[in-house]
Amino acid sequence: MVTPTCANERIVLEFFAALSNGDLEAVRSLLHEDATWTAQVREVPGAGAHKGHKGIIDEFLKPVRGLFAPGDPKVVVDSIASNGALVMVESRGVGHLKDGRPYSNLYAWALEVRDGKIAALREYMDSHYVMGLFA
Repeated sequence: MVTPTCANERIVLEFFAALSNGDLEAVRSLLHEDATWTAQVREVPGAGAHKGHKGIIDEFLKPVRGLFAPGDPKVVVDSIASNGALVMVESRGVGHLKDGRPYSNLYAWALEVRDGKIAALREYMDSHYVMGLFA
């Protein structure tokens, strides 16, 4: 279990707990109103930049979570480190796709916290793995 060492790490861990639980309204409350989420991949569902609550929650997260079985994927945070506003996380996404196939992907995240909320999030994943799932 990862233990936060500062307020920004606590916010980020709360964010990942809400995301893991599929509580998109809790996720929304943890995002700065002008937040950006950039999936740093190409040609996979959700690739590119998403902005603001509507762009991130309604236009990005809801459709992507719709690819998975109800309640999945779960986010398992393996490590966390921070320097001021920047919080870095290594995690795993685990669960099942809607069609029952297992999902297990590796992630790295760079999150910037401002005013007690996540203002910018850069998501890095094993895109080769994802491409194989949706080929």
